[in-house]
Amino acid sequence: MRDQAAQALLPVNGTLAAALLVLLLIAATTAALFRLSPDGSRHRAREIVTAGVRAAAQLAAVSLLIGWVVHHTSALFGFLLLMLAVATRTAGRRITPNGTWWWAAMPITAPVVPVIASLILAGLLPLRGIALIPVTGILIGGALTATVLGGRRALDELHSRWGEFEAGLALGLTDHDARVEVVRPAASDALLPGLDQTRTVGLVTLPGAFVGMLLGGASPVLAGAVQLFVLIALMAVQALAVAITVELIATGRLHRTQPPPP
Repeated sequence: MRDQAAQALLPVNGTLAAALLVLLLIAATTAALFRLSPDGSRHRAREIVTAGVRAAAQLAAVSLLIGWVVHHTSALFGFLLLMLAVATRTAGRRITPNGTWWWAAMPITAPVVPVIASLILAGLLPLRGIALIPVTGILIGGALTATVLGGRRALDELHSRWGEFEAGLALGLTDHDARVEVVRPAASDALLPGLDQTRTVGLVTLPGAFVGMLLGGASPVLAGAVQLFVLIALMAVQALAVAITVELIATGRLHRTQPPPP
C-alpha cells in the first residue's frame, strides 16, 4: 500500500532518471553560463554536478544500509555519529580553509544532542532507528545550514568591516565585544530560511515529513502535528547553532586569516 502511494507521487522508472539528469544539467549549465561563483569562474557548475552524483550514490548506499542499521543498536549510534562527523566536516570547510574548521562541531552537536536526548527521555521519540535516524538527520541538517550561513556571513562581515572592529577596540571594547558588534547582525540572517519555511508552511510548501506521513497512511492531523514539531525543533536548533557560531567567532576560535593592517 505504501509503495503504491509513493509510486502515485513519483514513479521510479527510466523517465524519473532522465528527468533528474536533465534537471542536474540545467542547474550546472545555468551556473556555468552566468558564472554563479564567488570568483566568477565555472567552479560552481562542477560542484553542482559533483553534488548531484554524490547524492545519488550516497542515497543508494544508505537505502541499502538503513534496513540493517535500524535493527542493530550499536550500528545505529555509529551511523548517527557518522552523520555528525560528516556535517561537521562539511560546515567547517565551508566556513574556513584553516585548521579551526573542526570547531564547527560545537554549533552542530551542542543543540542537536540535548534536543534528541530530551525527546527520548520524555517519551516523545522512541529509541528505534526507524524514528531516530530521520528526526536526528533533519535536525543535524538544520544545524548544518545555520552554521554554514551564520559562519560565512559573520566572517565575511568581519573581513569587510575590519576597520570598525579596530575602532571598537580603540573605544575601549574588549576583543570579544568588538567582534560581536560586527558579526552578530550578519550571522542572524542565517535564521531567515527557517523562519520563512515555518511562516509559510501549508500555504507555500508541504514539507517532507508531512507528505511522507500521509503517504505512510497517517491522518492529516497526525501528519500536521509531526511536521509542526519538526519545524519548531528546527528553529530551536538553528537559533542555538547561530548563537554558538557567533560566540566561537567572537572569541577567535573559529576564524580565517585576518586582513593586513592598512
